[in-house]
Amino acid sequence: MRVPDVLLSLLDYGVIDEVVRPLMSGKEAQIYLVVSEGEWRVAKVYKEARDRTFRHRAAYAEGRKTRNTRDQRAMNKRSRHGKAQDEAAWRSTEVEMIYRLHAAGVRVPTPYQFVDGVLIMELITDAGGEPAPRLGELELYPEEAVAIHDWMLGQVVRMLCAGVVHGDLSDFNILMDADGPVIIDFPQAVDPASNQNARRLLLRDVDNLHRFLAHFVPDAPRLPYGEEMWALYGLNQLTPDTPLTGHYQERGGRADVAAVLELIEDDDADERRRRTSLGLRGGTREAERARAERPAERGRAERPAERARAERPTEASAPAHEGAAPRATAAARRRRRRRKGPPPPK
Repeated sequence: MRVPDVLLSLLDYGVIDEVVRPLMSGKEAQIYLVVSEGEWRVAKVYKEARDRTFRHRAAYAEGRKTRNTRDQRAMNKRSRHGKAQDEAAWRSTEVEMIYRLHAAGVRVPTPYQFVDGVLIMELITDAGGEPAPRLGELELYPEEAVAIHDWMLGQVVRMLCAGVVHGDLSDFNILMDADGPVIIDFPQAVDPASNQNARRLLLRDVDNLHRFLAHFVPDAPRLPYGEEMWALYGLNQLTPDTPLTGHYQERGGRADVAAVLELIEDDDADERRRRTSLGLRGGTREAERARAERPAERGRAERPAERARAERPTEASAPAHEGAAPRATAAARRRRRRRKGPPPPK
């Protein structure tokens, strides 16, 4: 068995005592069975970006921020440093989400340490003490599948109340221990308050649970549980113990565009009156457009005297009378006399 270099370093640090064997491999990471602090645990080693098979990652990363503004700018520009920081943020998201969900009472593995990008967490076992199987690997009676489906819907509600949408929930991301389902794999989890794809991902998670149920109960109806819980969440009426009814009426009707435009015009008029009462200029969209359309030379108008001099023909360009030199004006003659000084006394 080849042990990854990162686990060898954790052996040197004393974070883990022994690497027993590989346990499972997923789209994002390789899971190893290890011994840490004298008990069996798992070490999740994330794969390099080129080795992952997870698609459309940008939809999940939307809205994620870092506290370091320099790192955030680099991530936005997709520089080499930014890509490294983005990779680190992708890995640390799972740690953050597991801690958040563990505190909210969602059944997830207990996290222990996160060192050098490796997550050390609880080993989920079955009744015999062996590593727990995935839900998708089990054969169930219809009533068992119904009970698991309903219980998992409650866990999805509890996760949403904690500000987490799994984003990749399926029967292969759920382990079955002696006490029931345990949800795993959260690097793609999103915060519904900052990710505009959260609703779509939530509905897909719920659809995947229904697909699991339909495998054992083919005639199970597809009820709009996802739409119901999202609507309650948007109204701030969803709690961890909210019972779902499966009844949801989508809002119908067409938007009254004329009424919206009328409200905008009224708002512009109010703003115009307010600014006028304060002695301010403009303030409405129409005024802003008018100012933008004025020539760039606005405010640079020439003074009247300068404009008059510019329009006065110069001596070189003025037409000369034939056979006569240009006559000096009275003002010019006065200026010349002042420069010469007063006439000498007689």
